[in-house]
Amino acid sequence: MVLNLLRILEKPSRLIVGLMSGTSADGVDAALVEVEGSGAGTKARLIAFECLPYPPALRAEVLALCDAATGRVDQVCRMNALLGEWFAEAAHRVVRKAGLGMAEVDLIGSHGQTIHHLPEPAEMHGYAVRSTLQIGDPCVIAERTGVATVGDFRVRDVAAGGQGAPLVPLADYLLYRSETAGRAMLNVGGIANVTILPAGCGLEEVYAFDLGPGNMVIDRLMGRITGGRVSYDEGGKVAGTGRVHPGLLAEMMAHPFFNLPPPKSTGREAFGAAYADAFLARARGRGLPDADAVATATAFTAEAVADGLRRFVREPVQEVIASGGGAHNETLMSLLRARLRGVRGIEEVGGSSEAKEALAFAVLANETLAGGPGNVPRVTGASHPALLGKIAPA
Repeated sequence: MVLNLLRILEKPSRLIVGLMSGTSADGVDAALVEVEGSGAGTKARLIAFECLPYPPALRAEVLALCDAATGRVDQVCRMNALLGEWFAEAAHRVVRKAGLGMAEVDLIGSHGQTIHHLPEPAEMHGYAVRSTLQIGDPCVIAERTGVATVGDFRVRDVAAGGQGAPLVPLADYLLYRSETAGRAMLNVGGIANVTILPAGCGLEEVYAFDLGPGNMVIDRLMGRITGGRVSYDEGGKVAGTGRVHPGLLAEMMAHPFFNLPPPKSTGREAFGAAYADAFLARARGRGLPDADAVATATAFTAEAVADGLRRFVREPVQEVIASGGGAHNETLMSLLRARLRGVRGIEEVGGSSEAKEALAFAVLANETLAGGPGNVPRVTGASHPALLGKIAPA
């Protein structure tokens, strides 16, 4: 196994599949990436991208596992294997889309599917326990593809005292730093997060943090309002027909998460189904039409992003570069542009909004193979740079 991995590392470039499913839990993003070098010399070129959506029933089962009130240990056990199959299928599809065979792929990097994230210490039997759990076992992926797979990236950072998130900032630094412009790399997935890349920065100057809910509350509202027929607000069309309720927006912005200084991370534990359902009940209790509830939730995401950037970013930022599913929500993007200067899509700087996070995990897998750290301690709060992930051999 070790000799095979060394041979891969010695190649001038490597074909790596990055796999990602975020907090929206709507499917698996797969990016086939050509990677050269490692560390500061990394270059990455996107060859193909594919998304394998979860069917509604599977998505509902995954989301149920994220809730301590509905997740069962037998279901977690089986879903860990099932999602391994699903991630492996996504890898096969993106490779076929590129007109290649799996035998030509050198490595797979899989984030897996987060079902619970508890990075703050809890006292248990004399230990301060921090934990995070991603399923979609990399051993299943390696078995089904015949390709060595790196997975379970977040756990080592959490073990080192970090938040385990965000991990994309290393890839942001390697691929998107600018000598002349300060950049805020904004990703609006289920959770919105940002990487700050000051102009001409070194890695030690990079920092990042979660800003709050991205699409998570909006998606839940759309599912509730439509009886499960629609899982997101396509293009922000529903929000565009509603009116923002200032009072309800102010209540949402009073959540204590927004006052926490970085490093910080959040997820469904704070802004998931229970939070969104309570919000919808408050909106309806005020007599608001459902479109107004969606509009207010969309404004909530925009305000959370803008508030976090204003309060916690110290360096000048000339460009806010947006990616993730929220970058396709025109109403949300308009609200962001009204609050922030220099908002643009990642495509304008040569990236891909859809593929960005999957590509990042291809880069992180490459760093693991090269023996380099995948976290940025200033970002996650970890006590030291750490080699991330576990390798399931081919």
